[in-house]
Amino acid sequence: MDVLIRARQSLDRLSASERRVADAVLADPELVRTSTIMRLAEVSGASQSTVARFCQSLGYPGYREFRLDVIAALSRDQAQRISFDIGEGEIGPDDTIADTVAKIAFQEMQAIQDTAHSLDTGAVAQAVAAIRGARRIELYGAGASSLSAQDLFQKLSRIGRPAGVSVDIHLALVQAALLDDAAVAIGVSFRGETRETLDFLTTAGRTGALTIGITNAAESSLDDVCDIVLRTSVRESRFRSGAMASRIAQLALIDILFVLALRQDFPQMTESLRRTYDAVQSRRPDTGAVETG
Repeated sequence: MDVLIRARQSLDRLSASERRVADAVLADPELVRTSTIMRLAEVSGASQSTVARFCQSLGYPGYREFRLDVIAALSRDQAQRISFDIGEGEIGPDDTIADTVAKIAFQEMQAIQDTAHSLDTGAVAQAVAAIRGARRIELYGAGASSLSAQDLFQKLSRIGRPAGVSVDIHLALVQAALLDDAAVAIGVSFRGETRETLDFLTTAGRTGALTIGITNAAESSLDDVCDIVLRTSVRESRFRSGAMASRIAQLALIDILFVLALRQDFPQMTESLRRTYDAVQSRRPDTGAVETG
């Protein structure tokens, strides 16, 4: 996972003094490129030992290793910005239409790329096996995450998987309460702290259903109520373009789950896709292609 994403995702679990270091790094990552541990401690108002503990909290032996990873991340970002012909990734109020288009494309590409590079493939394999073996799959997400839950529901329905999705939390809780140990419940929450999603997964877990969470948080309450957690890696920004990129990253992860589930039962699933395509063919122009989502 990108070191700056890891730092941002770790904010809630850092001590107050370590968070000052994190805030200084995230506010100006270039500072790390040129700073000694003494300089970073001075800028962040922390001690050198606190900077060292902060680096260790992110999984690094010390400041040297942390600094090298930050430099590598900044170099990758710079190369990507050059390819999109933008000076920086953040959207500003004075950006032209062309600049805004390029920056949104950059941020969404970056979200997909970071998610793909950091994804726990072991957890993905477990989630795919659970989805394939489930007699019932219930999905829920609140707000923008609801769109991702609905997208997975639509895809599962296309291949004949018994799935349901609710946008109303009361109905979602009712459906969750009726699950059993042959069912799977999937909840989507960007920060992993959405109360409604946590309640949905907790209720499903009490029935014996296997619970899967999709989140961007390194650690959150979602971890406490899920058997399997799948994580996207999205950077947030001051114009909430991170919220847009989070949806793109979630949809990419959902596509990964769907394709892996489809691949393992390809003949049967392809037939399901053909039949569902034929069922709605009269509602659209004839293109001669079978869609998968």
